[in-house]
Amino acid sequence: MEHIFKEGNDKQSPTLLLLHGTGGNERDLLPIAEMISPNSSVLSVRGNILENGMPRFFRRLAEGVFDEEDLIFRTKELHDFIEECSNQYQFDRNNVLAIGYSNGANIAASMMYHYQNALAGTILLHPMVPIREVELPNLANTPIFIGAGLNDPIIPKAETKELIDTLRAADGTVTEYWGEAGHQLTREEIEQAKQWYDGNF
Repeated sequence: MEHIFKEGNDKQSPTLLLLHGTGGNERDLLPIAEMISPNSSVLSVRGNILENGMPRFFRRLAEGVFDEEDLIFRTKELHDFIEECSNQYQFDRNNVLAIGYSNGANIAASMMYHYQNALAGTILLHPMVPIREVELPNLANTPIFIGAGLNDPIIPKAETKELIDTLRAADGTVTEYWGEAGHQLTREEIEQAKQWYDGNF
C-alpha cells in the first residue's frame, strides 16, 4: 500500500496510523498527527480502492451503503500491512493508535470489530457503523475518541450513536465530542482529541 513512514523522537508513544477520507491521500492527516502527538512515529496509508478516481479504503455500493465483502477483505489487508510495516520500520505493533477521518475512520472501526487488540486506541473522526451483525472482540483495553458533527449531512446522529453504543457494549471506553459543524473537520474537535490523547497516552 502507498504510504509515508516518519520516525518520531519518542519511541514510547504510540505510532500514529493515519487513514484519510474519500478522495484524500497519505498526506492529508499529517498536520493533525503533528497537533496530537508531534513526537510520535507516523504511518500514513493511502487507500487501495479508487472510486471515480478518488482513493478509498474499501468499496461502497452507494452513499452510506458499504460493500461488506470488500470491507472485510480490505480490513484484513490493512491489518496485515501494519504488521509488515512494524517489522520493516521497527515499531511496536501493539502500540499503534489509528487516527481516521470518514472512510478512514470506518476502516479503523472495522479493524476493532474484526481483530482482538488490533489497535491501542483510536481517534475516529466522523465515522459510521462499518458492519452489523458481527460479534466484536473485547475492547476493554482500547480507549476510543469519536468526533462528530451535529449538522453532518452524510452521517445521521443515530448512526454515530449506534456505533458508540456498540463499542461500549464490547467494553470499549468511548469519549464522544459533538461539534456544531457538518462533515468537515474542525480545529475544536482536533483540540478535544488532543486533550483526550494526553489524558490516555
